[in-house]
Amino acid sequence: MTKPSGRRRILHLAASFVFSALALVVLMGGGGYWLLSHPQSPVPDHWNPLRDLTITARVTPVTPVQMRRALADETQCRAALAGAGVSFSLVEDLIVDEKCGIAGRGVLSGLTTASVNGVETRCATALLLAMWEHHVVQPAAREILGSRVRSLRHLGSYNCRRMRTAQGKDSGWSSHATADAIDIVGVELADGRSLSLLSDWTTLGPEADFLHRIGRGACEWFRVVLGPNYNRLHADHFHLQGPGWGYCR
Repeated sequence: MTKPSGRRRILHLAASFVFSALALVVLMGGGGYWLLSHPQSPVPDHWNPLRDLTITARVTPVTPVQMRRALADETQCRAALAGAGVSFSLVEDLIVDEKCGIAGRGVLSGLTTASVNGVETRCATALLLAMWEHHVVQPAAREILGSRVRSLRHLGSYNCRRMRTAQGKDSGWSSHATADAIDIVGVELADGRSLSLLSDWTTLGPEADFLHRIGRGACEWFRVVLGPNYNRLHADHFHLQGPGWGYCR
């Protein structure tokens, strides 16, 4: 049986969430809130909308609820990263002007399994990257390549600049100006292989299959994902952006 596409999976999760929400309303009417809020609640944390997000927990229809809270609250965001062993060292927020700066600033140097060269970004971006790495990148690497990803290679996150277009014109302010995005160029595998979008995206074989899989999978966590299929400016990297209008290509 083939696995559902990212779009079908999202629709499935949405339908399951609606069902779970209705069930929760019924439970609350009958003392369900007490059951969920009790410190020794029998409901697993990853099914309990009142519990905080655990990055390494199984994804359920409740996960988006927990994610929204963690992305909106710096304390919860940092706690989720720390709980999963993500290396995110806090530094003072960067305030440049109304267009540029990093709120929730830190230096990210390690995810749940893979390392990254130290990069300044915001907690929300680190959290989304950690969810993608744990739930998409590592499973795809094991299944398709028979190895784990040792490190993710990137082009950075924060850059106080406007968006660039394929026509060479500047547009509105880039999401990089607030570290709401990060650019990933490739991976290093535990077995010694090195993969890059520039070299492997258009080839035939498991390496290209892996890159295409994780590109599609990024759309389940980031609102905007741009890659080699978008335009020539993204031929060598995935642009992974937290906030946005919702676009995956």
